[in-house]
This record gives sequence, structure tokens and C-alpha cells, in this order.
Amino acid sequence: MCEANAYLLKGDKEEKVFENVDRLQLHEGGLLLEDIFGRRLIINARIKELALVDHKIILEEIDSE
Repeated sequence: MCEANAYLLKGDKEEKVFENVDRLQLHEGGLLLEDIFGRRLIINARIKELALVDHKIILEEIDSE
């Protein structure tokens, strides 16, 4: 399986927010994450890092202005 898990940075810690991410798209100032089962999450964040070997997407929150 080639899916990744998405983590949101909270200070210097990573909090898992979504598993088995298959698709990631820009969405109205944030991101739309979709998993292999078609479930979706819209999050007000930007990509900080992609660690593909580790199957990790590291996100950081952005201000909602």
C-alpha cells in the first residue's frame, strides 16, 4: 500500500489527523484529504513536509483570515 497518514503539527509534536490518505488537493485556502475508502477531511492547513518513505504528510495550521 502506498497511502500515507496525515499529521498536524501542534508545537513540536505531530498529531495524527487522517489515515490512509490517497488524494490531497488544494481546497479554498486549505487542503482536502481523501482516503482509500472515499472519506474526506477539509483542513485549514498547508503542507510542511512530505516524508514519502515513512508514508507521512506533515501539515501546519494556517490562519483563517
